[in-house]
Amino acid sequence: MAVRTPDPEPAGDDPFGPPKGNVSNPAWLSEIELAEARRRLPMLYVEAVPVRTDGMGQVVEVGILLRATPVGEIVRTIVSGRVRYGETIRDALFRHLENDLGPMAFPLLPPQPVPFTVAEYFPLPGVSPFHDDRQHAVSLAFVVPVTGTCEPRQDALEVTWLTPEEASSDALAAEMEGGRGTLVRLALASVGALR
Repeated sequence: MAVRTPDPEPAGDDPFGPPKGNVSNPAWLSEIELAEARRRLPMLYVEAVPVRTDGMGQVVEVGILLRATPVGEIVRTIVSGRVRYGETIRDALFRHLENDLGPMAFPLLPPQPVPFTVAEYFPLPGVSPFHDDRQHAVSLAFVVPVTGTCEPRQDALEVTWLTPEEASSDALAAEMEGGRGTLVRLALASVGALR
């Protein structure tokens, strides 16, 4: 009679393997793991201000998202999301643009994206112009021209295209979450569209 040895434990929770429970995608954190990481570490994000340009490359429209928050609030925002472990900044930026604007948005990413600014979000208001109740986050912010049709997905409800003047208004800034109105103004200033 053969003696059956127990199956080996799945890979994970050793210093050189993926954590248990995430073997199929070691870059994905469970809600508990994410909450623990947010308590201890700054999180890295990418943010994108989608724009449409004219034939001379001048910004003529700015895409602002309407999004529902997990607690049911409706807010204005921009494309934003975490960078996964092992993911390039360029890949993260493309992934979040596609998630929020749809696969037919056709963003024009340069071969080597360079942010127009780095924004620091703090859980306590007043430390910087940017605020996020959940965490301390560092965000690389980009202006990204899009040439296709934007069909919002995920938790984005719609994309509203505004003129640079409308996008930089105090009224819009008041509707935007976490100080992102300031980020939109910085984006427009970086491409010479803030007058």
